[in-house]
Amino acid sequence: MPHGPEPTVLLIETDASLRRLIALGLQYRGMHVVEANSPAILPTVEAREPDLLILDIDENTGSNWSHLDAVQSHPDLSTLPVVVLAWECPVPVGAAREEQSQLQTYTTCLSKPFDARALYTTIESLLAAASSARAAAQSQEIALLNQGKVSSSIWPLLTAAGLLLTFIGLMGLLAISAVGLCVVLVSLLWWTLGTNVEKEAVAT
Repeated sequence: MPHGPEPTVLLIETDASLRRLIALGLQYRGMHVVEANSPAILPTVEAREPDLLILDIDENTGSNWSHLDAVQSHPDLSTLPVVVLAWECPVPVGAAREEQSQLQTYTTCLSKPFDARALYTTIESLLAAASSARAAAQSQEIALLNQGKVSSSIWPLLTAAGLLLTFIGLMGLLAISAVGLCVVLVSLLWWTLGTNVEKEAVAT
């Protein structure tokens, strides 16, 4: 969901200082940042049209992965690339934890404390991947539309060809019938004339 020429990042971070630092860094890199302090604003983000979401799931009692569930079930945010900020991220390989299954293709978790450069690199990579995926989907859609147009343009040609063949067939039948009729008429005339000549010869 593009927001003009610059990507829009929805930043949900409860810590005001950290939220402001992240926002300033993203703005310095030419991104439009929409700041929020709670996932409770999710039902009202439709008009914001973000391209990426940064989500801090940590609370006083620990990581609350239900925040990520809320994002992934939101109709306007479910396809967004997400950067999750947490004190403890799921183990990438051989994890038996339930949280591991919650991380989708375009979801990346950064463990705190994280390097700001790692955050910016991750964001740029996710935006590039999402942009490529959108471009590929649009190209496929255009190809399908063009294929549909080509297929629909074939039917009038086939119809015209069928009518032409039918016309040629009818004309051929008419021509054969005409030739046969001419043969019959010539035969009758020849037979009639021949009979009259024989009668005149006998009479003389």
